[in-house]
Amino acid sequence: MNYGKTRRLKRIMQKDNRVVIVPMDHGVTIGPVKGITDMQTITDQLIDGKVDAILVHKGIAKHIDIDGSGLIVMLSGASTLGPNPNGKVQVCSVEEALRLGADAVSVHVNIGAQDEDKMLTNLGKVSEECEHYGLPLLAMMYPRGPKIQNEHDVNMVAHAARIGAELGADIIKTNYTGSIENFKVVTESCPIPVVIAGGPKCKSLHEVLQTTHDALKGGAAGISIGRNVFQYDKPTQIAQALAAIVHESASVEQAQKILGEKS
Repeated sequence: MNYGKTRRLKRIMQKDNRVVIVPMDHGVTIGPVKGITDMQTITDQLIDGKVDAILVHKGIAKHIDIDGSGLIVMLSGASTLGPNPNGKVQVCSVEEALRLGADAVSVHVNIGAQDEDKMLTNLGKVSEECEHYGLPLLAMMYPRGPKIQNEHDVNMVAHAARIGAELGADIIKTNYTGSIENFKVVTESCPIPVVIAGGPKCKSLHEVLQTTHDALKGGAAGISIGRNVFQYDKPTQIAQALAAIVHESASVEQAQKILGEKS
């Protein structure tokens, strides 16, 4: 048993083996968008909302106080301004993340992208280093590239998730497939916990809550939702509402009451 990895996973995954993560690594990808201009303020709001972990790049991790939440350091990066935004490259080492006090690290892989081979090579390398240091690895595995017509297709998502598990990740983050039964195909064929991504900002609050609820019914171990949390006008409250669904099996209607919203 890798005792270090087991202990660190317990700082992120709760006793119910579920997790609420808020990724805020968007500053590299799309810039300092609404909600993450003041990183300490949003971090404080999310910690008040009892999120289990936040995910940031190393530079942000150096400058914010994250006491009260788990820290996941993002190792991959690419901006939408570059010629190959789907080609994620490593921008932080496992050892550096450990020095920053990380409870886990994350690597982003786009399955089907032009540089899939390089990203998979990096995932395998990081996985080996994480095993050596006893650090959990969250693999963001997305079907995304020239041959991918639908990034939410169940077979594509299941394949991407399985690749992450096959190459040594401890938790998979991937797209929700749109239905409970479809998503069961993904979770039942992946031997490690799967959490769903939030994607672009949803049109309605109900959509965020319903998707979270349905994903859990489909076997998800939790959520890793960014813009639909940090860009909401009440980040603390929506974090609490999502945590209620994930950890307390609250209904969508009960979660809406936490927010003071009508169903």
